[in-house]
Amino acid sequence: MTTFATAETKKVDVNGTKFVYRTLGPTDGVPVLFLHHLTGVMDDWDPRLIEGIAANHPVILFDNRGVGGTDGIAPTTVEEMAADAVAFVKALGLEKIDLFGFSLGGFVAQAFVQREPGLVRKIILAGTGPAGGEGISGVGGLIQNAFQKAGETGKHPKHFLFFTETADGQAAGDAFLARLEERAEHRDAAARDETIGAQIAAIDNWGTSDAIDLSTVEHPVLVVNGDADIMVPTVNSFELAKRLPNAQVSIFPATGHGAIFQHHKLFAQQVVEFLR
Repeated sequence: MTTFATAETKKVDVNGTKFVYRTLGPTDGVPVLFLHHLTGVMDDWDPRLIEGIAANHPVILFDNRGVGGTDGIAPTTVEEMAADAVAFVKALGLEKIDLFGFSLGGFVAQAFVQREPGLVRKIILAGTGPAGGEGISGVGGLIQNAFQKAGETGKHPKHFLFFTETADGQAAGDAFLARLEERAEHRDAAARDETIGAQIAAIDNWGTSDAIDLSTVEHPVLVVNGDADIMVPTVNSFELAKRLPNAQVSIFPATGHGAIFQHHKLFAQQVVEFLR
């Protein structure tokens, strides 16, 4: 099987814009489209998580408009990001997908399925929340605080944004960041400052907007988080599950925003079972 480190970076024209993407896993079956977090590019997915799911299902990683190696300017609203993701899926000629949305990607997944419900079979929403959810806006301040702590301790900001400040949490952060370096060649471009600014604006807009009616989303949904998420407070996971008519919830104890990376093996098993 193609590994995370060796997957070829491909390009597809999406209404005149070149989108970059990678595929792993079997060639048949419904593919899982991964939608990323703030600042995230293809190389920021956990290799063990991706490979664990790709062992059973086709996986598609991509950079949305203006992100990483994809051309264009990143939109400042979740709805525009979802429209670009829909256009990307259609450019690939796909008729049915599963959606995997993490953090900001979870917002995009919600907008995606409401825009094109017929394209979607099942949905995984990790570390995310509904429009107008508690504590979602103001992420810029959290990032500044994490960068300050990183500078004082010599650590990476994700140590503080994704993981708890316990010994176990910080060790999990070390292991996660080491895995992100496994792809040594043909790495993706990092997120640009203007892209990060646009994404923060989109997150703030999502967090301060009115609630969206999710009762029409009848697709099976797996809602996942850690019990100590500071980026998208965990209460939002329960709120999502309450609003979605066909949702199940998995909460990992003593973990933060990056619970799906800290417990990648167990979580991958949950996803494979859910998609089955």
